[in-house]
Amino acid sequence: MGQNLVLNMDDHGFVVCAFNRTVSKVDDFLAKEAKGTKVVGAHSLEEMVSKLKKPRRIILLVKAGQAVDDFIVKLVPLLEAGDIIIDGGNSEYRDTTRRCRDLKAKGILFVGSGVSGGEEGARYGPSLMPGGNKEAWPHIKTIFQGIAAKVGTGEPCCDWVGDEGAGHFVKMVHNGIEYGDMQLICEAYHLMKDVLGMDHDEMAKAFEEWNKTELDSFLIEITANILKFHDTDGKHLLPKIRDSAGQKGTGKWTAISALEYGVPVTLIGEAVFARCLSSLKDERILASKKLTGPQKSKFEGDKKAFLEDIRKALYASKIISYTQGFMLLRQAATEFGWTLNYGGIALMWRGGCIIRSVFLGKIKDAFDRNPKLQNLLLDEFFKGAVENCQAAWRRVISTGVQTGIPMPCFTTALSFYDGYRHEMLPANLIQAQRDYFGAHTYELLTKPGQFIHTNWTGHGGNVSSSSYNA
Repeated sequence: MGQNLVLNMDDHGFVVCAFNRTVSKVDDFLAKEAKGTKVVGAHSLEEMVSKLKKPRRIILLVKAGQAVDDFIVKLVPLLEAGDIIIDGGNSEYRDTTRRCRDLKAKGILFVGSGVSGGEEGARYGPSLMPGGNKEAWPHIKTIFQGIAAKVGTGEPCCDWVGDEGAGHFVKMVHNGIEYGDMQLICEAYHLMKDVLGMDHDEMAKAFEEWNKTELDSFLIEITANILKFHDTDGKHLLPKIRDSAGQKGTGKWTAISALEYGVPVTLIGEAVFARCLSSLKDERILASKKLTGPQKSKFEGDKKAFLEDIRKALYASKIISYTQGFMLLRQAATEFGWTLNYGGIALMWRGGCIIRSVFLGKIKDAFDRNPKLQNLLLDEFFKGAVENCQAAWRRVISTGVQTGIPMPCFTTALSFYDGYRHEMLPANLIQAQRDYFGAHTYELLTKPGQFIHTNWTGHGGNVSSSSYNA
């Protein structure tokens, strides 16, 4: 990604100095990929810093965590007040906030920027999500918006996100949504394969057709390509791949943040757990020989109609996933005092990044209509879209359950929708139970804000616990 970003900047007329602690890689880069460009190299940090114009703008693309801190420690003595350090890795947002504050005290401007799009995006136009010390923005804006992906009439998929760790928080939520999108597609694939009995070429064609609908996206496009890809022996490659999914941690961070701030981001959480379950491959092989489910029977309904139901279930579940993601962004803005432009964030994700899709334009439109929109489901477009998909969504989940197909994200999405649309939930019983066994108190519908304890047994007394939320 680092090399490709350098070449992208060179394409847009920016002169870049490249450094790698493995000096031979710099020389190889200049002799091969960067040959004939204006890119210059450096064999030490000191040499690199000496070649930069002031204010110096240095982008780090290293492994998140200690490596970022180590490079900052080496760089700071070489820099002057007003110089800028940019972390373009997937750092945890709290680390970015800490670095931003520590470097501000030294007069150094720090930016934590999400970068999405993989190697191809880095080369030809990524989605960039910068946040941190806003004094740095005028000095990097032209570069960042110049190299970013463009959508619509040329709007760059990059804008200033917010203070301190805001950029990396938004990138974290992006990656969490990416986990959800991928798992939802996998559940659709599982239903197509094991319920409808479709072969790989049929499934590839279905995904190609879906990519002409509301589901038009990078991930749907590459899924079609993966399904029809043949190995060197002429057979499809996908069935040969071990079904044990890896992860780098950003989906997990999103789920942890959701728990920390009390936001029901259930779909991303289930997507993370689905990867964890997939990693238990050896246990699952054993369990498959011992545990039984429903007897598989051939699907006897209208296959074409059910395939359309799966598409609609995928679309409705996707709406829920993004709804939850934006709920988490809104809560984080409240927690940290960030001013986030939600429509702008949707635009940043509209091109260049892994979750890029036509769908994100609809989210931007929703926030353009109402910048204070509390929840995407309350927007008329998304409300109507879910209502249009709802019957199909329920049919798919019912059929999947009856045939024993795991659908953690389809089902949790529907459960969230049903929970959100209910005026009354059974949590009143939870509150009564908590008060019964622990005197934790409850509120009455007629007296919100007043906490009451009842002596349910006649033996417990009238002394209650203090009211607090952990």
